[in-house]
Amino acid sequence: MSAAEGTPGTLDWTDRLLELDVGPVAHGGHCVGRHEGRVVFVRHALPGERVRAVVTEDGGGSFCRADAVGVLEASPDRVEPPCPWAGPGGCGGCDWQHATPRAQRELKAAVVAEQLARLAGIEREVTVEELPGGYLGWRTRMRMAVTDDGRPGLRAHRSHEVLPVGDCPIAAPGALAPVLERSWTPTAEVEIVRDDDGEVHAAELFEGARRPELGDGTAHERAAGRSWDLPAEAFWQVHPHAADAVVDAVLDGVGDLEPGACVWDLYGGAGLITAPLAERVGAEGRVVLVESDPAATAAAGESLADLPAVQVVRGRVEKVLGGLPGPPAVIVADPPRKGLGRRLAGELAGRGAARIVLVACDPAALARDVAALAEHGYELDLLRAFDAFPMTHHVECVATLLAR
Repeated sequence: MSAAEGTPGTLDWTDRLLELDVGPVAHGGHCVGRHEGRVVFVRHALPGERVRAVVTEDGGGSFCRADAVGVLEASPDRVEPPCPWAGPGGCGGCDWQHATPRAQRELKAAVVAEQLARLAGIEREVTVEELPGGYLGWRTRMRMAVTDDGRPGLRAHRSHEVLPVGDCPIAAPGALAPVLERSWTPTAEVEIVRDDDGEVHAAELFEGARRPELGDGTAHERAAGRSWDLPAEAFWQVHPHAADAVVDAVLDGVGDLEPGACVWDLYGGAGLITAPLAERVGAEGRVVLVESDPAATAAAGESLADLPAVQVVRGRVEKVLGGLPGPPAVIVADPPRKGLGRRLAGELAGRGAARIVLVACDPAALARDVAALAEHGYELDLLRAFDAFPMTHHVECVATLLAR
């Protein structure tokens, strides 16, 4: 009996060519197929297609991973990818270049809905909203790897292999040219920012050190009706229209605030959301921004100096929570990709806020946090989702939960 015919745990279909009927989309930029009783997570395919796929990874369990290398029956949503590196064996940065923009949004909406249903027990119709500017030339922040001979490139999917690309169609215009025209330290990474003024800032990351190489290191951005000067390495939305979209959605979720109210803005970065919140509560209110990144908190202190309601607290949310002023009327949280986690969600729920507004770029993390907050009496109310990362599987969500 061959390994491919053995029991689970001994299987290895790597490099095997399969013919698959492609099923629904799954979280992570692939669709679900089945073959001989096993699940196959297949990239470069679309629901409803019939494809030939090569198995790229197989751990011997109940599933394996594959790339569609031939399309036998195509979806009407299939298009020619605009980038030659977007296919099997190519760059891992984009997942859906082979789908129409409308289909991409529908795929992401299906993923958000599926994660909420599976992880939080919530059935909710989801719409992913398109942002202005089209589906190319939007990425203002990115990181490139460097080959052994000093050329910057992008990594292949789920691989350390560096592909020395000559351009990237989703990169903001002008962002890559000054980076690609020079050599960098082999095996380093290059952090690239093109700010709202069109200036490119690039720093080399190598052996724990960060060495600025291009630009003056201060990114000039505009959002929420204000101008922001912040260190290029500080967090900021990568899509030029995402910051305003997220702020608007958060303010919708927060609703009316009484003058003098207290609001917490957790993981607040440089204060993008803090500023409009402070304007709502007025000089007698208080908006507490909590952020662990010293560069971001320094920028927030300078950018928000004209707003007397703002208090900037530097530290990890879970460490400083007990000392924050309150009680908060509303809590806004934009945690890292992994989400709040069950323990912190419970601690936030215990503060008695009437509303908790979550900003999340990972549907699974969002669903887990919604489920955790539901255990403490919070119910999902508003949900907005934005296609802030076109061509990729990522989606930005803003969820409002109300205390029951």
